[in-house]
Amino acid sequence: MNTTLLKIQDLNKSFGNKKVLNNINFTVQQGHIIGLIGANGAGKTTIMKAILGILPFNGKITISDKEVSIHQHRPLQSVGALIEYPGLYPYLTGREQLRLFSTGKDREQKVNSIINKLRMDHFADQKTKGYSLGMKQKLGVGLALLNNPQFVILDEPMNGLDPKATKELRDLIVQEKQNGVTFLISSHILSELQRIADDVIVINHGEIVTSTTMDNLLAANKKFYLIETSNNEMASDLLLRNNYQVENKSALEIPITDNFSINNLLQLLLSNNITINDIKQQDGDLEESLLKVLDSEGK
Repeated sequence: MNTTLLKIQDLNKSFGNKKVLNNINFTVQQGHIIGLIGANGAGKTTIMKAILGILPFNGKITISDKEVSIHQHRPLQSVGALIEYPGLYPYLTGREQLRLFSTGKDREQKVNSIINKLRMDHFADQKTKGYSLGMKQKLGVGLALLNNPQFVILDEPMNGLDPKATKELRDLIVQEKQNGVTFLISSHILSELQRIADDVIVINHGEIVTSTTMDNLLAANKKFYLIETSNNEMASDLLLRNNYQVENKSALEIPITDNFSINNLLQLLLSNNITINDIKQQDGDLEESLLKVLDSEGK
């Protein structure tokens, strides 16, 4: 049975005369990884800051049925977050900063655990003023995960990480999810979100375009064949007359629908003296699915 951890109702936010969030409504289920996707300026970070009670807003936000506001932070005791760039003390080492923010019992054990999980051993005892962007980002994620939160909000967590560190962070997020931790993650690295997110919220110009599961979003962008012939225009007309779907006439994009037979399609083209120069199968991905959602929303 799914348990709702976060509930956002009629969230609105303006900066002066500019409305940046317009009637945002969504829920987050406990133990899920949610990808928050949108262009720069779409409102993702503002949503995250509202959840954390960092800025005033109109609407209602609850975490585990307890309301959050700029004046009410008690529900945030079990929440960890990395928003924009981590604020670090330049003359403290990474280990010292983790110690500073560690709470409760076994503080030193928590610090050592995070350093090991994020493989920070080789730079944890250096002053952070000399850290690279990737090192700062790792420490920021470490601070978010430090006190064993049940809900973690990460804004562009892969920013500045090399491919190895990105995979390590992805594996850690999945491991923490298996321990019951819930994640809300904003990232421009869609290929990474595609691998880990259970649900997706797409936001554009301060409004939710779609809120669905990752599987449903990807299913909206089916696999297709990309075919190059001696006469694509003639081939396209022939296929359409024979009840094939043609997404793109000039490039001959043919979606793979139910009961689709590539052999029958090729025989049809060849029997009409159309030479096939090249054929390849393309898989749908999150970027293509997202672009289709945004295109349809703009029409």
